[in-house]
Amino acid sequence: MTPLTPHLAVTLAGEQKSQEVTDWAARIGWVVGLLLFIALVYWLMREGWKWRGTLQSDLPEPRPVPEGTGEARLTLTGRYHGSTTAGQWLDRIVAHGLGTRSRVELTLHPEGLAVVRPGARDFFVPAADLRGARLDKGIAGKVLAEGGLLVITWSLGDKLIDSGFRADRAAGHADWIAALGAAPHHLNTTTEGAR
Repeated sequence: MTPLTPHLAVTLAGEQKSQEVTDWAARIGWVVGLLLFIALVYWLMREGWKWRGTLQSDLPEPRPVPEGTGEARLTLTGRYHGSTTAGQWLDRIVAHGLGTRSRVELTLHPEGLAVVRPGARDFFVPAADLRGARLDKGIAGKVLAEGGLLVITWSLGDKLIDSGFRADRAAGHADWIAALGAAPHHLNTTTEGAR
């Protein structure tokens, strides 16, 4: 084996060293530009959310959960994934906090359905406004396995609404469908566009 010449040894040692950054201003400019772009996209998304709420301002406010309700017939803990116009699984409703995802505790009373959401606005659906329930696979912004989402159809004023829930234990969904009855067939089209 031949020994390395001093010139070759210096060259090999230099190749192992990374190139130093000499144009810090350009790199900082790119990073700042990227951060500004991300902030702009976030701001536009927020403005779009607020604009959708303004467009839906004619929707009446859901009732608050009453103090004295009868004995609970069914309870469910899990996640609230949002509400849409019935039959239109991508038409998210954001007015009155109905678009805010959160943990949820559903309780079915003889008087109606109490939807209690920590960190978001609670609401109550009177029994006369409940239209049915079904298993589905998606609602605006959330798609699960077939039958993984409990969708409850109810009326708010003159508008029919689908609200999507996912129980911590999905086996409990069947009890809710039995208690609320199947949703009318013409409303059971929320995910046809996703298939």
